[in-house]
Amino acid sequence: MEHLKAFDDEINAFLDNMFGPRDSRVRGWFMLDSYLPTFFLTVIYLLSIWLGNKYMKNRPALSLRGILTSYNLGITLLSLYMLVEASEHRRWNLGSGKECSQLGNHITQLVLSSWEGGYNLQCQDLASAGEADIRVAKVLWWYYFSKLIEFLDTIFFVLRKKTSQITFLHVYHHASMFNIWWCVLNWIPCGQSFFGPTLNSFIHILMYSYYGLSVFPSMHKYLWWKKYLTQAQLVQFVLTITHTMSAVVKPCGFPFGCLIFQSSYMLTLVILFLNFYVQTYRKKPVKKDMEDPPAGKEVKNGFSKAYLTAANGVIGKKAQ
Repeated sequence: MEHLKAFDDEINAFLDNMFGPRDSRVRGWFMLDSYLPTFFLTVIYLLSIWLGNKYMKNRPALSLRGILTSYNLGITLLSLYMLVEASEHRRWNLGSGKECSQLGNHITQLVLSSWEGGYNLQCQDLASAGEADIRVAKVLWWYYFSKLIEFLDTIFFVLRKKTSQITFLHVYHHASMFNIWWCVLNWIPCGQSFFGPTLNSFIHILMYSYYGLSVFPSMHKYLWWKKYLTQAQLVQFVLTITHTMSAVVKPCGFPFGCLIFQSSYMLTLVILFLNFYVQTYRKKPVKKDMEDPPAGKEVKNGFSKAYLTAANGVIGKKAQ
């Protein structure tokens, strides 16, 4: 135990030396003081994929319909909470003097109200909002913790033997986001940091609603809009990069290195998601006559049975 504590101290000292002093407002928050829980949970996640695929190799896929329905509904509601909270805090923080609409108002109205309240979309620093910054940081802690919960996305793929969906993009995105947001919460837990999660929470409401409906075969005919989810994700990344770089053009005291890192990371997601989109939705369709043989004709090695019979007859006559 002493060796683990010493290792933990060395890791934290290394990170503090690399990134500088941590934000004192989040000291003592669950899973934030030490990097080891986040690191070990990520290692367990990666091992679970590898070992889980081995375990399920000769076993039937699990349905998990009830569990998946509850899980997707839970993530959808959590994303809705984070979106509403982020929007609500943006309005409250600005002190626009306008009456706050009730929380039950349409989400779009909340976002528009916060926008009209005077929030600085170009660049928001880490300390000017006082108590509101702490409230926003609490919402972003839930965003960080939701990335741990979303590891279950992959575990469910493993148990259902949906191995084609466990791509490099999928694993890279899930594992990296959890670790990056541990750093965000420790050093830049508010200000400019919450624009991306606000967009992402909205996207996740759509995405996990789609996943929840896809569990039911009877709903598949209504889920024609899957590719538009990927398009929405790409738009989200581009908007986040634009918003991040705007703070580089007009600085407000938000750490410059964090802005560059976030933009670079988002660029990797744009490249990977764009490649996924092209591979999935932009491939040239195979011609029909190459896909299906005419009715009543068996295909063997690319030739119909009738063709092979005729060819064998000609060869046989020549041989005689």
